[in-house]
Amino acid sequence: MGDKVKRTKSLAGPTARPASTTPRPIAKADYVALAEFRFALRKFLDFSQGAAQKAGLTPQQHQALLAIKGFAGADEVTVSELAERLILRHHSVVELVDRLARLGLVRRRSDSEDQRRVLVSLTTKAERLLNGLSATHLEEIHRLGPYLASLLSRFGKE
Repeated sequence: MGDKVKRTKSLAGPTARPASTTPRPIAKADYVALAEFRFALRKFLDFSQGAAQKAGLTPQQHQALLAIKGFAGADEVTVSELAERLILRHHSVVELVDRLARLGLVRRRSDSEDQRRVLVSLTTKAERLLNGLSATHLEEIHRLGPYLASLLSRFGKE
């Protein structure tokens, strides 16, 4: 009853399992599939980094623009929301937004309801740049999709 719970972060949200629970044995095929899946993700990230640099952006700048544009339900985000999506500290995102603003890629404004909050949105220049990068990324995802799906289907079931 008093089991401590170990929390881990995942894309699906926090997961919990009792800290004393021993993980199930992992089959060699699962290690192979996991290693291949991780390799495929690294290849995609390498592709993404190259595409961003070719467009004149750092990978982090590209990720920030995408996070702003892709934020559900809003055309602008707070610095805190952006920090959460980028998994960065607030002050690091403030510096990133400063650099993006100097490049003419984002606009900042104070929230009319809470002057302490800063809202960040994309400029037309950023929209054009991101559109081209996203089209290239979607093509690569469509190319990799079947391979990634086949890797996922190889993982053992619990």
